[in-house]
Amino acid sequence: MSDSPLSVSPYEVLGVSSTVGQEELRKAYRRLLRETHPDTGGSAARFNAVQVAWERVGDAESRASYDRGAPHRDSSPYASGSSASGSSASGASASGGSGSPFAARPPSPAGSELRARSYGHPGGRAREGYLELLREWAGRGTAIADPYDPAFVRSAPREIRHLLAEALAEEATARIISGLGMGFTIWNCVATNSPDYSIDHIVLGPAGLFAIRSEDWGEPVRLLKGEVVGEAISAQDEPIHDLHRFAKKLARSLGVRFTAVAVVVPDEALAEPMQMVERGRYAGSVLIRRSVLPQLVRVGPGSAGISVGDVFEVRTRLQNGIRFA
Repeated sequence: MSDSPLSVSPYEVLGVSSTVGQEELRKAYRRLLRETHPDTGGSAARFNAVQVAWERVGDAESRASYDRGAPHRDSSPYASGSSASGSSASGASASGGSGSPFAARPPSPAGSELRARSYGHPGGRAREGYLELLREWAGRGTAIADPYDPAFVRSAPREIRHLLAEALAEEATARIISGLGMGFTIWNCVATNSPDYSIDHIVLGPAGLFAIRSEDWGEPVRLLKGEVVGEAISAQDEPIHDLHRFAKKLARSLGVRFTAVAVVVPDEALAEPMQMVERGRYAGSVLIRRSVLPQLVRVGPGSAGISVGDVFEVRTRLQNGIRFA
């Protein structure tokens, strides 16, 4: 199980309520082991998920730790058998003091000369949306002691949890690209010509200009016919199409040109480090693991990069024209 707000809980995997007794929990585990074992015709992925769920809540101490919201990063949230990358945020919440893995992590120290220049508030718009919908769902006037309490988050509808997952994904990406170095500039949560769409990150460096969307759908994803697909992605959601369309409009208004657009997901959500659209109108667009993103931004997708003078000119245009959502 992972700390993603969209991940299924161990109780859901085992098919029981979170209030079930330990003996009934054990019976469910043993039954599912028999049903899902590959030697008896079961699914290896499902069998692994059952074992991981039992590791989380199989004994009283582990169960109490999980119910408190303690982070656990030893197993993949997608039952693939690989280890998780630990991309979730932890630390103080926006409301102050929460130890939940869903709370906002304090920003990295700003004193290091090796960090990229960064502007805007990564994940800010998604967190605001999450808190607003959460209040509406809980009921106006209802006191919410901690909006990031894991048990409370798990009880919320998926559309609300997805907003929190988006915020965490943006924050995690911002942390990893902030270490690119002083030759890079980052703008987070950039407004477009649509009030319903913002570009999560724009990164400028010697290898070019990149438009980036950070996502976590809580399930594995892949490229199919030039678009990101997965069981958790609705048919109406076209991540690459939307990012490409709004990045193109923004580039036209600012007088710049994007080198590539990239959709970034948690490492365990993608079977290989990077998948690139090879042909069609979105050729060169990338679906990439978060840990691999710095390499793409440093090296580029195969282009020769841009000169120092061009970087300076593009940075000036962006700095003068970018507005934040």
